Amino acid sequence: MSQVLVLLVVAVVVGGALLYRRKAVQQRENEQQTELDNQLSISKRAADEDVTKFGEELQRLDIDVSGHPLDEAMQQDYQRALDGYENAKLSLDQVRRPEEIKHVTEILEDGRYAIACVKARVACEPLPAKRPPCFFNPAHGPSSRDVEWAPPDGALRAVPACPADADRVLAGADPYIRTVQVGARRVPYWQGGPAYAPWAQGYYSRWRGSDLLTGALIGSFLFGGGGGVFTGLGEGISGLGEGIGDGIGGMGEGIGEMFGNLFGD
Repeated sequence: MSQVLVLLVVAVVVGGALLYRRKAVQQRENEQQTELDNQLSISKRAADEDVTKFGEELQRLDIDVSGHPLDEAMQQDYQRALDGYENAKLSLDQVRRPEEIKHVTEILEDGRYAIACVKARVACEPLPAKRPPCFFNPAHGPSSRDVEWAPPDGALRAVPACPADADRVLAGADPYIRTVQVGARRVPYWQGGPAYAPWAQGYYSRWRGSDLLTGALIGSFLFGGGGGVFTGLGEGISGLGEGIGDGIGGMGEGIGEMFGNLFGD
């Protein structure tokens, strides 16, 4: 009878321990999911702003080309820009996870290059080089050159810049930096944390490792150095998996210790 009682006590204790652990793991999973949902909301808002801005650029482009004969090459570039706008909207509507935001900004990056090509053809100028987007604000379109620039209290380094920002930096003025909302203040997007990682990745990931980004702030801040936004996103996702694993491992250790205390020497 005593053995049956012990087994009942063990069953109750083990069941309680399992339930406690399960709730703890579930709570951590819920917290991590809430964080990822917040990141998705923030990054989608940034991408939506860029899609809207891209649509406004297309409206201005329509005015620029009005009255100009469109040859086949110009029509192709113009159509690619129009398709980019529609595809970016569709891609944004289909986003369900934070990392999917990068597909939206990848489309916008290509669409803005198409716009730059149309403008060059209208002005009878050489086509722009295929370069990374302007570092200061990827919505400025493709960069035209690298300029030496240092953030406040930071080291001087080469960054790709659009013509307007390059001129400002070379003249000693401040570039027009894309800022994002973090709490009650606005900061440069590269300081926005992991929520903006997928958004930035879409603009710059195809240039990762390129000679055009050697030594650039993009490489050191966004692609894994100095606590960049891409590093932060990876750590968040990794932490979710580690939390689940730790919970399961701890549950097993607790049960083993319990049985050892009850039936051990």
